[in-house]
Amino acid sequence: MKALLLLAFGGPRSLDEVEPFLTRLFRNRKPSPEQLEEIEERYRLIGGRSPLPEITFKQAQALEKRLNIRGDRFKSYIGMRYGQPLIGETLNKILHEGIEDLVAIPMAPFRSRFSTGAYQEELNRANHVSGETLRITFIEGWHSHSLFLQAVAEKVEEGLKQFTPGERKKVHLIFTAHSLPASIIGSDPYVDDMKESVNEVLKRIVPLPWHTAFQSKGGGPEKWVGPDVESVLVELNKIHVRKVLVVPIGFVSDHIEILYDIDIVYRQKAESLGMVLKRTPSLNVSERFIQALTTMVEEHPKGFKDSRIQVAQ
Repeated sequence: MKALLLLAFGGPRSLDEVEPFLTRLFRNRKPSPEQLEEIEERYRLIGGRSPLPEITFKQAQALEKRLNIRGDRFKSYIGMRYGQPLIGETLNKILHEGIEDLVAIPMAPFRSRFSTGAYQEELNRANHVSGETLRITFIEGWHSHSLFLQAVAEKVEEGLKQFTPGERKKVHLIFTAHSLPASIIGSDPYVDDMKESVNEVLKRIVPLPWHTAFQSKGGGPEKWVGPDVESVLVELNKIHVRKVLVVPIGFVSDHIEILYDIDIVYRQKAESLGMVLKRTPSLNVSERFIQALTTMVEEHPKGFKDSRIQVAQ
């Protein structure tokens, strides 16, 4: 029996979990009353919770079922970086159940020390505390996997159906991913991974005008990678574009950056410019995405040389 661990950013499962979630995110510094009120209101607007933990759990279950039908023996788990269940707690549970081999997959297609690198560090730390009894394979770099690209392409085609046949010819695509501090990009593969994914998806869909943008940047004076979605919308408005389809290619599940930032903030911005903004459905537990994850696990290197993380790309 091997453990199958899906890693995700996390999110509050209720409004009561918003404060502890933010405290972990802010490195054990509690949010100010103003920050807490603002973020709680965002979650109220999307249903009072983040759907991310539940979706990740369903993804893990679907992946376990598909793998085991094909003859493997996996038991699935999820671990969140900032929400419940935390990665360290999940690793303790796996160890308690006597499992020694683990395949971990970050639910983030693009490599970055801020995302996949952070998950890898957390796994190493938790495994070290346990005496390095787990043999871990870490699967990353799947932004270029053909089935992942096909899954995104199918969602683009599905998203275009929100427009009439005549409108579709005039739709501009905006591929988005979470922004990162500009200071790290020179030595980080994140932006290059995104470009590669976008270029490969474009080969699999009908030809349309397209753009890339970054969203949901952090606060403070630090410069973040751009252009941001709002500025792209403004520029498109200047050339009289009226229909846009956002493709959040950097995300694989519904969560606040999808349901609030895109569905509420960016849609309102587009409406203020006299534009119509739609987005592609998230991958979530779609058949093609689960198929892609299944293939990634089946393709991972067989066997383990030691208890340190073995990276499969």
